[in-house]
Amino acid sequence: MEQTDVHCSESEDMVAAKADDRRVQRTQQLLQGALLSLIREKGFEALSVQDIIDRANVGRATFYAHFDNKEDLLVSRLDELRSSLKERQRQALARATAADERAFAFSHEVFAHASEHRDVFRAMVGKRSGAVIERLFQRMLVELVREDVKALIPRTASGAAPAEAVVHFVASGLFGLLMWWIDGQMRLSVEDVSALFRRLAIPAVKAAVR
Repeated sequence: MEQTDVHCSESEDMVAAKADDRRVQRTQQLLQGALLSLIREKGFEALSVQDIIDRANVGRATFYAHFDNKEDLLVSRLDELRSSLKERQRQALARATAADERAFAFSHEVFAHASEHRDVFRAMVGKRSGAVIERLFQRMLVELVREDVKALIPRTASGAAPAEAVVHFVASGLFGLLMWWIDGQMRLSVEDVSALFRRLAIPAVKAAVR
């Protein structure tokens, strides 16, 4: 009887924990949604935590239970994007195809995300308060590019340029192309601009090992 009670208690604890996780996730998504809608309306610099909690209809204590400030809330959105991109990259690198076919496959999702949130990107890029986010975004691109460069450059390659130099060169190119595309050149489709990046990046990596 006691063993049954223990099992029941453990099951109840697991159910309660899952319910708490779902509540946390819902609250964070609510706050993130409020943040993005406000950035579209008034820009990031002008909005306050009070604006966000008013839009999300949550208490101040609830906000600070999850995030330190509005920058922390914005970074949380970037963390979600990083996880999604890394999963896309993992799937591409795991495919049994030629290296050229799977290299930088994550770029399509980068451009698709930017296209979906282009007004948010435009509101952030070039702003003083957006500099931190730009650095974090560039750091994320460096992490992703590094994995693909490892797959493209043989470890035994002699006379190759330093791999880390190649990584930063390609990541900077991706960021620059993304900003150019968002800043008025979006007549290119997501597929076209992603293909353009890969068409430029893959030969650049190969040239570095010659």
